[in-house]
Amino acid sequence: MSETSPLSSGPAALLDPDPCRPRPRTAPPTPPHRFRSRIGVDLAGGFYPAPHRYRLYLSASCPLSLRISITLDLLGLRDTITTTLLGLPGETPAAFASLRGAYEATWHRYSGPVDAPALCDRWTGRVVSNHTPDILRDLAGHLSDHVGTDRPRLRPAALAADIDALRELLDTDITHAARQAGTAPEAECRDAALERLLTALGRLDHRLASAPYALGDELTAADVDLWVALVQLDTEHRLQLAADAAHRVSRHERLRAYVRRLHAHPAFHTTLPEALRAGVA
Repeated sequence: MSETSPLSSGPAALLDPDPCRPRPRTAPPTPPHRFRSRIGVDLAGGFYPAPHRYRLYLSASCPLSLRISITLDLLGLRDTITTTLLGLPGETPAAFASLRGAYEATWHRYSGPVDAPALCDRWTGRVVSNHTPDILRDLAGHLSDHVGTDRPRLRPAALAADIDALRELLDTDITHAARQAGTAPEAECRDAALERLLTALGRLDHRLASAPYALGDELTAADVDLWVALVQLDTEHRLQLAADAAHRVSRHERLRAYVRRLHAHPAFHTTLPEALRAGVA
């Protein structure tokens, strides 16, 4: 359930290319399994923002779903967007059947994967999008228009490009690099990935020396992305590293303090069951 963003000229481009990065596929699968309609784009198509119109399917063990769940809480959207939590297929058969029905309603005789996160239209029963960056953009830019002014502006126009660039940096030089550093079969790839990871962590740690949040003095979507990436690094990827590498990764005190500080905010939960324990549709 991982996704990649377009290449950027932002912070990710400042680091050296990853010699162990797999080559992208040149042909999309058939039938397509990426659905990328948008809320508030081409309103004649019918996907306009309206309270209680949309349902989000989120996976209990997916960091992309955790990003979306935290965003829902920060924007106060729990009461206006229905959330359905997917566990293992045998544990939540009704939820999987419902999501499968949405995919089949979107694409005739759909036989591809049933991916989550997925934003679905309850009025038509169809999938709007299963592309997490687009879902996050629409939550912050269109579906939150009716909430109070006391909510954070997670995606201000002036910082949109920086938010996207930081998201790519996290995906490539934190999450992907950490995975490679722990599991790549060749020692050369593991060493290169570890240096890439440490370089990125060092730059992020240094950035927090001059500001309380990832992009300055205000909490934005970049903080949701950074916090989830750091939690995933600590609870999953660091456990696959050699002892010395794990120690070097954990030495960034500002990043550790940042994770603890945001975890004190009620929206920054480490698991989806923790967030949705009060009731899931």
